[in-house]
Amino acid sequence: MEEKKRVTFDDIARYTNFSKTTISRYFNDPDSLTEKSQRIISDALEKLDYHENRVARILAMGKTEFIGVIVPEFYHRYYSEVLNQILATYETFGYKFLVFIGNNNKESERRYIKELLSYQIEGMIVLSHTLSSRELSQFPIPVVAIEREDQFVCSVNTDNEAGGRQAAALLEEQRCDILIHINSPTDPHIPAYGRIQGFQDYCRTNNLPHEIILRQLDRSYEEDQAILKDILNEWDKKYAHQKIGVFLANDTTANTLLNLIIRRYGYLPKEYCIVGFDNSPTSREAIIPLSTVGQQVDRLAHEAVQLLVDQIKVRKQGKTLSQSAPVHKIVPPILFRRATAGGVDVI
Repeated sequence: MEEKKRVTFDDIARYTNFSKTTISRYFNDPDSLTEKSQRIISDALEKLDYHENRVARILAMGKTEFIGVIVPEFYHRYYSEVLNQILATYETFGYKFLVFIGNNNKESERRYIKELLSYQIEGMIVLSHTLSSRELSQFPIPVVAIEREDQFVCSVNTDNEAGGRQAAALLEEQRCDILIHINSPTDPHIPAYGRIQGFQDYCRTNNLPHEIILRQLDRSYEEDQAILKDILNEWDKKYAHQKIGVFLANDTTANTLLNLIIRRYGYLPKEYCIVGFDNSPTSREAIIPLSTVGQQVDRLAHEAVQLLVDQIKVRKQGKTLSQSAPVHKIVPPILFRRATAGGVDVI
């Protein structure tokens, strides 16, 4: 089969009787042409079946329209959901994304960022906690963080403290005798620490019996299951015949606890109320749908890309980003009442 010849600017110019300069302006500065000229060229592109050479355009314009994304892992489906929403912003902003998974390895992440920079990315979105915001701020491109330490870079975060208070209030509403929050040891500089703080503040303000349990969770399903099984055994002795309200740091861990309880009893006893955090697909797909404090993932993603694009525009105007303090945007959480606390299991 004969190979189809690529349509060039020369071909378009001959077809339309315009100069190559005019054709170039159509692609690079269309507003400088009349609507009639734009329509003639547009019709010609369709009839000639023209396909733009994006590589040549990048080389000519110096703009890749690529954004780098670093996610920590996909054990928690929250991260895949955030990434899905980030990718969906292409229709709005026109930026494409190069994605790496950090896996909590500093040297790997530095190597990935070096790789991204070699592709001349115009900005970067970081969900991984591995590298400090100070180090991220030293790279020669705009950076936006999502739900991680963010002192020296712009960020978009959920109001985690409000979420912690919402969870505690829901468990209080269910008349639980003891309110418990399970989390990993968390640096107070990380936004997710607000889940601990908000839960604790609500319980103290309202004189509610409560406990904070910190364990090294979120490493793997098997490790989390073993830790939560030990905690359940402790509760059998410590809180026998009491109604236990449990708020967990994320839906993945909440679902693991729910599975353990159902395996033990064959159902979810009325002595347990469970609330997760994120509203990831895991919460809706659980054997008993999980009540959860929902992050507005679509808003987080959109706000992060918008904030990054704004910085990219400032940089293209020749202004240095260091002239202004980092911008931190906060998105409110939304409480979802489902069957594990205060809601109805609809089948």
